[in-house]
Amino acid sequence: MLSEVRIAPSILSADFLKLGSELESIKTADYIHFDVMDGMFVPNLSFGPGILSQVKKATDLPVDVHLMIAEPDRRVQAYLDAGADIVTFHYEAQTHALRTIDLIKSSGAKAGAVINPGTPVCALESLINDVDMVLVMSVNPGFGGQSFIARTLDKLRSLRKMAAEHGADPMIEVDGGIGAGNAEEVAYAGADVFVAGSSVFGAADRAAAIADIRKAAQAGLNRRM
Repeated sequence: MLSEVRIAPSILSADFLKLGSELESIKTADYIHFDVMDGMFVPNLSFGPGILSQVKKATDLPVDVHLMIAEPDRRVQAYLDAGADIVTFHYEAQTHALRTIDLIKSSGAKAGAVINPGTPVCALESLINDVDMVLVMSVNPGFGGQSFIARTLDKLRSLRKMAAEHGADPMIEVDGGIGAGNAEEVAYAGADVFVAGSSVFGAADRAAAIADIRKAAQAGLNRRM
């Protein structure tokens, strides 16, 4: 279990015309969250590996690549080659999850599995000892700016319990509707990595927004520990 929370602003909410300065404005974060959407698994399109290569040149922060794509094993190598530090793929999109996990890890990156709001935690039981991270979606994927789904708190508690029962300790990331107002309870329920999009990029002072989320989340993590 992490002893300190990690904040991962999602550049899906950034101004793409000023991506360099947008990345500079979130340099106090811990990760860059890089959402990849293919127009098939989710309705929208977003970033390809070429943009990831440019992001890696513009920041020293590790990049957390979230593949919201169909058949991720067909595309994951391109993002690994472009410099992904963490790659998460959707359980719902993958047929051979362990093979994809092994591919990611063999490239030196951390591997994670993602579950949608409608997917139960128990679906990951056979993978929990193999992943470095589990990403729990707290909104339906594909669009920024959505509201946090409250029952995600129960899923986080269940995930922590399942991991402990298996002697596993993956990072637990949550994505969707996260801000300073709910980060403490989300951390207390089980999360230690927080994706924040509009709550960071919608703020005039991004460093202050990151600090506020960090403070709230750390309070929740401290309560849990």
